[in-house]
Amino acid sequence: MLTDPIADYLTRIRNASMAGHRVVEIPASNLKKEMTKILFDQGYILSYKFIDNKVQDIIKIALKYDKKSKESVIRHLERVSTPGLRQYRGAGEMPRVLNGLGIAIVSTSKGVMTDKQARASGNGGEVICTVI
Repeated sequence: MLTDPIADYLTRIRNASMAGHRVVEIPASNLKKEMTKILFDQGYILSYKFIDNKVQDIIKIALKYDKKSKESVIRHLERVSTPGLRQYRGAGEMPRVLNGLGIAIVSTSKGVMTDKQARASGNGGEVICTVI
């Protein structure tokens, strides 16, 4: 049993990108699916597929690499809010990741979105992770 499935999700992506894998498979949940959609929309992953399984649904993510240097597009992936210490921020207090070059994924009452979208819509929420 996992105590923090979001940290496991981020760790699997981080480890696969550091090892140079093209595809990573992760057990699915609704929050992880929304986070995957955000990573795709922001250009951090190449593609994704949700696979329905009898026991546990799976997210299959194709990682994105730089063509010249062969380095992963995801340079840094960090969990902010943990089960032991939740990090909530108001719309005006949303963190700016690398002065706007990275993103923070935020869970709000209007759904999961980036820090920029939350700031624009005036929603605060739980800062799940940061991506550079």
